[in-house]
Amino acid sequence: MAASKLQALWNHPAGPKTIHFWAPTFKWGISIANIADFSKPPEKISYPQQIAVTCTGLIWSRYSLVITPKNWNLFSVNVAMAGTGLYQLSRKIQQDYLSDVKEEAIKE
Repeated sequence: MAASKLQALWNHPAGPKTIHFWAPTFKWGISIANIADFSKPPEKISYPQQIAVTCTGLIWSRYSLVITPKNWNLFSVNVAMAGTGLYQLSRKIQQDYLSDVKEEAIKE
């Protein structure tokens, strides 16, 4: 049973014998790096970089479901990219815009 599933994965049009498998697999490095940056201070986060990560994730997530064969590895890595990018953007926006509002409220 397991052997037949592994053979089906191996012979899949987006399986390990193709670039359609390895490109998204290496793309996980971007999401992992973004997760590692969660401990980075928000003032060091770049708006353009995180907007690019988020938009790339959203656009390619959609594309990965439209192409034939569906590439679930590509879909999952791009959902992760969009999620980590949105989280980093929310941290940056909170630090840049919402923390000032809180500080002013405390001073009053």
